[in-house]
Amino acid sequence: MNIKEIIRPENRVAQKSKVLTNIPTHYCPGCSHGVAHKIVAEVIEELGIQSETIGVAPVGCSVFIYKYLDIDWHEAAHGRAPAVATGIKRLLPERYVFTYQGDGDLAAIGTAETIHACNRGENIAIIYINNGIYGMTGGQMAPTTLAGMKTSTCPFGRDPKTAGNPIKMTDLVAHLDGTCYVTRQSVHKPANIKRCKKAIKKAFANQKENKGTSFVEIVSTCSSGWKLSPVEANQWMEENMFPFYPLGDLKDI
Repeated sequence: MNIKEIIRPENRVAQKSKVLTNIPTHYCPGCSHGVAHKIVAEVIEELGIQSETIGVAPVGCSVFIYKYLDIDWHEAAHGRAPAVATGIKRLLPERYVFTYQGDGDLAAIGTAETIHACNRGENIAIIYINNGIYGMTGGQMAPTTLAGMKTSTCPFGRDPKTAGNPIKMTDLVAHLDGTCYVTRQSVHKPANIKRCKKAIKKAFANQKENKGTSFVEIVSTCSSGWKLSPVEANQWMEENMFPFYPLGDLKDI
């Protein structure tokens, strides 16, 4: 097989999803958002629901996902994505509706919207990127910042006595009657990417069965905010984030 035959679409082993646009991403090297975007796009394409899917993106690094996935989008105010998604889904119940949110958005100003949407069992999927920091605005402490973790607003490390303990949103929503599927995944290795993609596909498929709210947390890196190289960030995540935010399914009914 010559090079011309190898590069033909039908002979490629891996191809870019048709749901992804051709716009180069702005994310920092090593950022988990790019991989998360890729697998969300692949799920939408594989399920054949590109024209039926509506995404909701709020404020933060995650907001720019609307530039990279060729589907219908609605932007929401900071933290309000679950509320906006609720309105869309109730008006258009046949559509696949999901939010894509960072931890500074979902677990801070959006805590109420997240908790109540999950408690009501809104038939949507929530994809939650948790890197334990406010990545877009300068690396400040977030509700998910680990105890002792240094940020621009707690340069000596988070002190639970004054700042409280990091919040485990996934554990909280797993206890709510309205959630049908709650899981915590990562995208830092091929095996983890496969598991995360399977989880996101399940979250979308659950909408077809009208099961309630699906919640997929992706424990992620923020190389620039953590002041680490991409390789160092992955290692730091494994050694520090995973013990506090362990991977795996918390609820599946």
